[in-house]
Amino acid sequence: MAELKTKRNQKSVKKFLDSVENRRRREDAWAVKAMMEELTGEKAEMWGDSIVGFGSYHYKYASGREGDWFVTGFSPRKVSLTLYVMSGFSRYQELMAKLGKHKTGSSCLYINRLEDVDSKILRRLIKESVAHLRRSDKAAGG
Repeated sequence: MAELKTKRNQKSVKKFLDSVENRRRREDAWAVKAMMEELTGEKAEMWGDSIVGFGSYHYKYASGREGDWFVTGFSPRKVSLTLYVMSGFSRYQELMAKLGKHKTGSSCLYINRLEDVDSKILRRLIKESVAHLRRSDKAAGG
């Protein structure tokens, strides 16, 4: 079974965020870092070369594949600020309708600028997703 490339490591979050070229994206990234630290009670850590993650949980698929992953996180990509909402979005349809300008993937929330979304709704989305994952991890014995 292939090993995951994206793992928690000791690289510097500060150095990574300070290296973001786009000033607005860099400022938004620092704001999201502060928000996620507050909402999770966890310190920011690098996962791989370009993801800032918070906390961790253990997963195990029916296939037998298992590992550890961050509870929530983000990456200041060139095209957008990508936030990782690991519980997905299906249970948050009401919040998503009120969030503002965004796009989604399976667990990715793509935002061009933080000012494009309602910060109270974003905070609630992150908080509820983190709580859901922590309940699920605890139920699974994690």
